[in-house]
Amino acid sequence: MLAFLSRWAITAAALAVAAQLLDGIWFEGADAGRAELEDKILPLLLVALISCVVTAWVKPVLTFLSIPFILVTLGLFLVILNALLLRFTAWLAGLVDIGFHVSGFWAAFWGSIIISITTWFLDALVGVDD
Repeated sequence: MLAFLSRWAITAAALAVAAQLLDGIWFEGADAGRAELEDKILPLLLVALISCVVTAWVKPVLTFLSIPFILVTLGLFLVILNALLLRFTAWLAGLVDIGFHVSGFWAAFWGSIIISITTWFLDALVGVDD
């Protein structure tokens, strides 16, 4: 349970970093100050939960199905797969009206790179064991 909570918190932090750095990834709500925190903390936690579920259930299946592409591109297809999963997460968040948006493929591409690097760094810092 502690590993899941750590993964959820790290994913939320990584999503927050990506939303802060990229114009193409954003949460609806206020743009500054305490109101921003109050408007965006719950959607951030919900999107992080959706992302954790997508990563745990959908990503392994898609990774298995795309093994030929991963081998041919020497693993670079995984970045594209992560970008598509970020877009899928935004689509799922839109279905339940959470207010998380990814504007296009390139925003998802760079967002997935930022999320991966942030997650890697925080995993190393916290020492999460899955």
